[in-house]
Amino acid sequence: AALSGKVVQNVFIAQFYQQNRQFGTQYQRDSCVPYMRALPPFHGGKLAWTSNSSMQMRNLLKYQNAASSATAIPSLDKVDFLKLQNGSDIRGVAVSGVEGEPVSLTEPVTEAIAAGFAAWLLDKKKVDASRKLRVSIGHDSRISAQKLQDAVSRGIASAGLDVVQYGLASTPAMFNSTLTEDEAILCPADGAIMITASHLPYNRNGFKFFTNDGGLGKNDIKDILERAASIYSNFLAKGYSVKASESVKKIDYMAVYTSDLVKAVRKAAGNIEKPLEGFHVVVDAGNGAGGFFAAKVLEPLGAITSGSQFLEPDGMFPNHIPNPEDKAAMKAITQAVLDNKANLGIIFDTDVDRSAAVDSTGRELNRNRLIALMSAIVLEEHPGTTIVTDSVTSDGLTSFIEKKLGGKHHRFKRGYKNVIDEAIRL
Repeated sequence: AALSGKVVQNVFIAQFYQQNRQFGTQYQRDSCVPYMRALPPFHGGKLAWTSNSSMQMRNLLKYQNAASSATAIPSLDKVDFLKLQNGSDIRGVAVSGVEGEPVSLTEPVTEAIAAGFAAWLLDKKKVDASRKLRVSIGHDSRISAQKLQDAVSRGIASAGLDVVQYGLASTPAMFNSTLTEDEAILCPADGAIMITASHLPYNRNGFKFFTNDGGLGKNDIKDILERAASIYSNFLAKGYSVKASESVKKIDYMAVYTSDLVKAVRKAAGNIEKPLEGFHVVVDAGNGAGGFFAAKVLEPLGAITSGSQFLEPDGMFPNHIPNPEDKAAMKAITQAVLDNKANLGIIFDTDVDRSAAVDSTGRELNRNRLIALMSAIVLEEHPGTTIVTDSVTSDGLTSFIEKKLGGKHHRFKRGYKNVIDEAIRL
């Protein structure tokens, strides 16, 4: 069916703002109707809750020094914690079994990191006494996700902050939870944590942190890890134990977010109910968190999604690495497009903050080509503006942006946070 270039562009715009799909039978208990319910009590550090932010900080310090029944944990210092920094993220080994890769993201380490983030957030926000800060927590499909989510929840709750679990989520959605304004779904969150290690192997995991200002920078991560090391030293001195804690809140934010995404695309397409009617799009989620995109976003817009593959979350990633830059992954989506005679193929990484596309002929639209497409969209709406990319983009892209589209191309150092901050500065 005929489809305007603008609607095709909206498909690509949509891919950057993803959200959650149910996590399969293993996590069916995480679903909620309509949007919220209380979870049964989980085990974790507990302190008295208070609406006074200064009291929250005192509670955090009290938690660090509170005596508890001793549980043997490895001795770690600040250097060990700083080794977990990966630019503006935290990454480590969360599952044993791979030779030469000892577990570094244990539950006590994770709890200390979350408590460190809570302390950092309290310093950053400095809210008045009328409310408590709240933190949303989401995760991708990794097999260590549930364990780490519980540990993160304990660390946040230990500081007297409210904990809101989303379950299976995408990284863009976690950031968006700090912007959404709807108290019925406990939004906005003051801070958000995405538990993910992107495309890394199944035994790895990590954390991405957000506030409404965006993702945290390298210095922020260093600060959090130094705080975590101090908290962990108190675990060592006083003994570490998992204690009963208050129940946390559970929100099906993904249902809200995907609905808002569909509305946004319809509006951008000229208030057409099904702007993708008859358009065949194959989705490859790589068994990560992006399987929702077919049924929750594309189909309501009228697209045909038959032939989509690897939509079910599976943290062992049995089919291919969920990485749009991986040759085997791109071969898989290309073959799916050709086999199903689809108009378009879209492939996501594990936490749905990176993607690539394949056209009906099997030609890949990723890296420079995808940036070129997005640049065409932006420069149509904002003529002459500057497109900021990382430093590894091609000279051909520069020529396309500046000579063909009439824009400016500004290269900057690698890392999405660096690119975003530079764009804001300009």
